[in-house]
Amino acid sequence: MTTRWLTPEEQRAWRAFIAASLLLEDALDRQLQQDAGMPHLYYSILSVLSESGERRLRMTDLAEQLKITRSRLTYAVTRLERDGMLRREPCPHDKRGSVAALTDEGFALLERAAPGHVETVRNSLFDRLSEEQVGQLEQISAAIAHGLQEDGARPAPDGVPWRRRSSSGCA
Repeated sequence: MTTRWLTPEEQRAWRAFIAASLLLEDALDRQLQQDAGMPHLYYSILSVLSESGERRLRMTDLAEQLKITRSRLTYAVTRLERDGMLRREPCPHDKRGSVAALTDEGFALLERAAPGHVETVRNSLFDRLSEEQVGQLEQISAAIAHGLQEDGARPAPDGVPWRRRSSSGCA
């Protein structure tokens, strides 16, 4: 097979994308560490749970929404549980699974951190784009996400992070 090298234009776009992604994640992490003492991933977990019915989700569903491995989620949930931000409960429909439930303390922390987080997102990303560019960013990001979650016409069951097996058992 012949390597399909990036064109100069693709190389510039790739490097700009990587730089922007890393700098944005760093800005979000710094703000959340300063304001709430937690990394962006932990904030994202609390945020997704706060938007779910009854502020709880099955761990596998939470991993899927966050686009992370189940083992990475388990580690983060363990830390958040230790700090009283959420708790794990047995899944009522499947004895092998568990549910992450947001506590009142976790919701209160999320409420305190949200204004600074939203302001950082706005300052770091949306204030730098025109309305047209915001629409383009959504389309481009959706196309990339869709393509990475699907392999042509067939789903990629082990190719997406939340479906990768960890050695720690069910989530």
